[in-house]
Amino acid sequence: MKFDILTLFPECFQNFNSSIIGRAMEKDLISINLINIRDFSKDKHKKVDDTPYGGGAGMVMKPDVVYDAYKSINDKNAKVIYMSPQGKKLNQKIVEDLSKQSHLIILCGHYEGIDQRIIDEIVDEEISIGDYVLTGGELPAMVLIDSVSRYVEGVLKTESVKEESFSQGFLEYPQYTRPEKFLDKKVPEVLISGHHKNIDEWRKRESLKNTYLKREDLLDMENLSDKDKKILEEIKSHVNRENNG
Repeated sequence: MKFDILTLFPECFQNFNSSIIGRAMEKDLISINLINIRDFSKDKHKKVDDTPYGGGAGMVMKPDVVYDAYKSINDKNAKVIYMSPQGKKLNQKIVEDLSKQSHLIILCGHYEGIDQRIIDEIVDEEISIGDYVLTGGELPAMVLIDSVSRYVEGVLKTESVKEESFSQGFLEYPQYTRPEKFLDKKVPEVLISGHHKNIDEWRKRESLKNTYLKREDLLDMENLSDKDKKILEEIKSHVNRENNG
């Protein structure tokens, strides 16, 4: 997959090619190309913004500069994403859908935003990483690239993405590694038993428990199996008993 990033601050991405993302780039599974919007300014001072029509605080990125930066990519089939607090909130379905694309262009806003005409002209989808405002779209762009890249074929083992939080509609079960005993706390016996059926059942139960305790809003009761509903009722009863002493 190819990512083209339209940004005023390409230096924000200078240490982004590490860990899993770095290895994926080395294997040519993904490529990240930084395009400095400022390079396309025709102003001798490389000005890229101006005051908003109608007045108001802050500055707005100029449409002509952004458009010229976009045109330099020259791929009509690429999907253009604008990182914006007004966009759809990023979730697992969006991540997996975007991972099926071959080329994403990510537009990073700054200041008070971008002239609406450029958004109307080139943007296919606006995406937000949460209900809060940042100084620019660079950090959200990194979040998007990282989350999407993990689902590009070959970047991770298939088992890794299938079992993690949100992939099955639940949060992931707790994970443990060596040492077996730490701060007087032992790894759950079932995980060292070697009994795979019992381990799978424990993981499913703990996954449901985690989801109930941390993100109950994710539990879709209509789509839960009868077995899962029974496990969930047991979990609720156990939690209620603990809370009531």
